[in-house]
Amino acid sequence: MRLREHVRSVALGAKGFLAEAEGLCLYRLAKEISGLAPCLEIGSYCGKSALFLAEGCRARGRYPLFTVDHHEGSEEQQPGEPYFDPDLYDAAQGAMTTLPALLRNIRLAGLQDWAIPIVAASERLGRYWPAESLSLVFIDGGHSEAAAFGDYETWSPALKPGGYLCIHDIHPNPEDGGQAPYRVLEHASAAPGWDYVGTVETLGMLRRR
Repeated sequence: MRLREHVRSVALGAKGFLAEAEGLCLYRLAKEISGLAPCLEIGSYCGKSALFLAEGCRARGRYPLFTVDHHEGSEEQQPGEPYFDPDLYDAAQGAMTTLPALLRNIRLAGLQDWAIPIVAASERLGRYWPAESLSLVFIDGGHSEAAAFGDYETWSPALKPGGYLCIHDIHPNPEDGGQAPYRVLEHASAAPGWDYVGTVETLGMLRRR
């Protein structure tokens, strides 16, 4: 079953920083592995990657995607920071809010049954998540050292053996972007229990043994 064109159109039109090749890769991985257990994404933003992942889950037809975000924007998305988007700023609250855009895009794509938003801080939610209960974890939350390693340490135990760990914004060259996700990938690749699968643009992939 191929990615439906209207889902691809909504995903590509959504705000976000995921390349189409990366999105298609996530779709294929979710389609392959989500028969084993649900998938989970850390860092929903406006839903670009969530749509690719949820469509893969729909194509497999068994378990959904949980997409986790506090929806207040990461460090680099706050006013005055490089990735601030005024369209996502709620002046009345004096805060970023990406949840309405996420819900709108899920609805436009017709994926309400397959993309389940959870509004929470990643590490706090992860404290209560069962071990070995997910087939894929996609880390694309905060890109500080503390946030990136915190997400890895919190959520990697939730993967079943054979499950995929995907990490976005892998930049080996510091001039191309922040280094925290790249260091997480390096750390995990050298750790026992993981096999490096490959990289598509800035999307790094490992598999749990």
